Amino acid sequence: MTDADMAPLDLAYHQATEYLAGLARRPVGATANAEQLLKMFGGPLPSGPQPATETIGLLGRAVAEGGIPAASGPRYFGYVTGGTLPVAIAADWLVAAWDQTASLYNLSPAIAVAEHVAGQWVLELLGLPEGASVGFPTGCTMAHLTSLAAARHQLLARAGWDVERDGLPGAPRVHIVAGAQHHMTIDLAARYLGFGSGGIHNVPVDGRGRMRPDALAGTLATLDGPVIVCAQVGDVNSGAVDPVGEICDIARRHDAWVHVDGAFGLWAAASPRLRPLVTGIEKADSWALDAHKWLNVPYDCGIVVVAHPEAHRAAMLNERAGYLPAGTPGERDAIEWVPDFSRRARSLPVWAALRTLGRAGVAELVERCCDLTARFAERLAGVPGVELLNEVVLNQVMVRFGDDDTATREVVARVQESGVCWFGGTVWQGRAAMRVSVVNWRTTEEDVDRSVDVIRNAVLAVLPAG
Repeated sequence: MTDADMAPLDLAYHQATEYLAGLARRPVGATANAEQLLKMFGGPLPSGPQPATETIGLLGRAVAEGGIPAASGPRYFGYVTGGTLPVAIAADWLVAAWDQTASLYNLSPAIAVAEHVAGQWVLELLGLPEGASVGFPTGCTMAHLTSLAAARHQLLARAGWDVERDGLPGAPRVHIVAGAQHHMTIDLAARYLGFGSGGIHNVPVDGRGRMRPDALAGTLATLDGPVIVCAQVGDVNSGAVDPVGEICDIARRHDAWVHVDGAFGLWAAASPRLRPLVTGIEKADSWALDAHKWLNVPYDCGIVVVAHPEAHRAAMLNERAGYLPAGTPGERDAIEWVPDFSRRARSLPVWAALRTLGRAGVAELVERCCDLTARFAERLAGVPGVELLNEVVLNQVMVRFGDDDTATREVVARVQESGVCWFGGTVWQGRAAMRVSVVNWRTTEEDVDRSVDVIRNAVLAVLPAG
């Protein structure tokens, strides 16, 4: 490579490290509008080559002029997005530089082995079955799709139907059962797989958003044929955890497959203190979670775990094209476990994060976020006009202001406009609320306290005195 080739890489490295070093000082929300950004990025396609450093410089300008929020900073609490551990960013840079297709062992042996090791570490860390298969899809949506595809294969094979060959027309109907507050990604997976989202049987939940076992038993008693039960570990609003062990016991009596949506909450299993919240998760048949949330690795990286490897493999790769080598014992081919083929080595930052943090480091990260969430709840409870809407179970807390939808939304808007911190709005049991999600390794007690002060000032400005 020439000096000219290296120049944009050097500039990008400088811009990236400068951005990361200044995250705590940046306005948390984006400030540029669509018109400004279109003017910056748009215009006609250049008629000829442009200097690469000019292109990279334009990206840096977009950051400097408020084109992206500081979503990986310590006071971004709007979504369950996580941050990025430095070692995971570094590994991700290498992933891009190495430019490996992480689909087959013979395309990148080192990455294939590192991915296998990362998968085994995930099983060990979360207490999932030792013989389970693991894949690294783009996120939890595709982890759900992979899990439900494996369930579809196994359940219909029991009925004598080859769904990979013959499709769904004419097949026995597969019922999907989920809590009434299941995440929308379950619906997406059901749509993609041909089940349709409209036929999902929604089981009533309790006041915290947890599936009721008695209601599940009643629902299952009305169904004939194959059934997939989707449990949830970590409600996206309240953080509530379904009683997964009890759900598995009930489902077993109906020969149902149990899938666990653990997008962020399943990481609680890594903590000795929080592990009791997920008692019985090892009884399930499949699990889906995100690494780019609580493990704090870059997007896009989900994790799928299936307790039945043959069903998992059959759902993903039934036959190989002639140009693909047959699998060799001891050599793991990633295409057997995920839907995508030409895929980046997204598992390498997971390997790097787990090796660097170790078991104790992951537990500390999860527990610290939960403790900071509890601090949010405790301090906000002392602010007049603030109503806490949920018991803090993990890293989620919801609040409402003045018991009024309009006031609540106005407070949220003022907080977002402050630039100090960023929270998102939500709707809980028909009422507007503000959601707090703490899932970033950078967040400190000082960040919590500073954010609470901003919320208090917004409440004082919106709600009438007295």
